[in-house]
Amino acid sequence: MTKTVAIVDDDASVRVATQNLVRSLGLATQTFSSAEDLLAVVQASPVDCVITDVQMEGLGGVELAHALRSGGHGIPVIFITAFPDERVRARAMNAGGIGFLAKPFESQALIGLIETALQR
Repeated sequence: MTKTVAIVDDDASVRVATQNLVRSLGLATQTFSSAEDLLAVVQASPVDCVITDVQMEGLGGVELAHALRSGGHGIPVIFITAFPDERVRARAMNAGGIGFLAKPFESQALIGLIETALQR
């Protein structure tokens, strides 16, 4: 069964670029422009890994990770951000993140985190 990676980012160009990278690995993708959009469908359309921007309108990535956990979803979460700082990284990792990458990130760094997430 093909694994599915959800990509949540309010920047369409980042969603498309990340989706292309993930698909090149032979994985299925679902893209969302907001955390709320993912949360609305995650029950009916389960995913194996989430890649999310930290800062978005409405719920941010850290809040998304908390919402997934409180909803009983143990989905591995990879955080990406254009504004990396240690305080934000600590919040993301404490929310259950398995990785934290600064935009623009190296493709290989993201691929490594996806592979780690899907082996869980």
